[in-house]
This record gives sequence, structure tokens and C-alpha cells, in this order.
Amino acid sequence: MELSAITLDCADPLALADFYHRATGLPPHPKNHADFAGLQREGGLLLGFQRVDDYRAPDWPGQDVPQQLHLDFDVDDLAEAEARLLALGARKPDFQPDEERFVVLLDPAGHPFCVAPRRGPSV
Repeated sequence: MELSAITLDCADPLALADFYHRATGLPPHPKNHADFAGLQREGGLLLGFQRVDDYRAPDWPGQDVPQQLHLDFDVDDLAEAEARLLALGARKPDFQPDEERFVVLLDPAGHPFCVAPRRGPSV
């Protein structure tokens, strides 16, 4: 069994796909449309975004609307990545569980995601 896709619920799939495209550089899927959009490396994992009527964003860090899942990204320069993602439309919540190790941001649809400095190879 091989994981082939991760799909996030949202109100505007094309807008959220555009945010993650600009954030990651992953190319848009050629069949994106208003109800479902995705990003996919050739032969790789699809990151999908599906329209949900009456979408409610997760309540980070509260649990009134749980986050249900989150994405983690490794970066070479944490401060630079944070600034770039905020400029692209991410938001930084006040609650940061361990800002020494990673930063929690919210994408434009409210999904929390973590950005951490890339670690060298394990010994």
C-alpha cells in the first residue's frame, strides 16, 4: 500500500491550492477546478483541496473545531520561510507550543501547519 494523496477541506480550493503552490513550488494538477484542486510532483504525492459547503476552519489551539490533521514542512532558514509564508497570506497564531523548535502557522483557510528547520542526517 502506498499513500497517494492528502486532501484538505476548504471553502475555495483554487485559492488554497495557489497558496500552497506559491509556498512549496509544487506544480498545479492540470485538471484543477472550482470544487477540487491539487498540487502534484510528477509521479508523486497529490496534495488536494476540496470544496466543502459551510466550511468551518479549525480552531487552533482550541478544540471547538479540531484541526484533524496538519502538515509539517522542513526549511533551510526558519525566519526567512516564516516571513515569506506570512507575505503569501499565512497567519501566525499567538499560541506557539515550542517556537524554539518549530513555528505553527495557519494557511488562508485556517489549517494549522508547522515549519521547522531542516535537520542534518541522523547518525
